[in-house]
Amino acid sequence: MDDIANLSYEEAYEELEALVARMESGELPLEKSVALYERGQKLSAHCQALLEEAELRIKLVEESGPAD
Repeated sequence: MDDIANLSYEEAYEELEALVARMESGELPLEKSVALYERGQKLSAHCQALLEEAELRIKLVEESGPAD
């Protein structure tokens, strides 16, 4: 998970898309599919956390009013 924590949103999302494509191919053994699913869940949670952080930052800027 440590490597996921260091990914940008774009990097994590790109990897997540690639994992989904590999899993949808149906050519992976079950154990590999499960491992990819687990990593995908972690990537998804990381992306969600980054989005929430960005939304909070935007909200704080909007609440602080215009900068002079």
